[in-house]
Amino acid sequence: MSNEEKWVAVAARSDLSDGAMMGIEVGDRQIAIYSVDGEIYATDNICTHAFALLTDGFLDGDIIECPLHGGCFNVKTGEGQGAPISEDIKTYPVRVVGDAIEVNVA
Repeated sequence: MSNEEKWVAVAARSDLSDGAMMGIEVGDRQIAIYSVDGEIYATDNICTHAFALLTDGFLDGDIIECPLHGGCFNVKTGEGQGAPISEDIKTYPVRVVGDAIEVNVA
């Protein structure tokens, strides 16, 4: 593992059905993991517009809607989808090893 990689097992793949999401804590980070069309994605779980957990919102395909003001992000890219979002969210590399979902938090 290089200095730029820090893979952390965060959940079991079997615990995340397609179309579902889950909030997790890794150290002091709030991270959201999503299952979209059989693939797993991870982003920060805090909305960039105002403090709210994205996993308290609504996942529609690959778009997560913040529960506070309705701002939306693409979970694959972190890209904000318009007002009131002015800043994208951070995405994290994800891999599945056996049944473990691992996120690179480096």
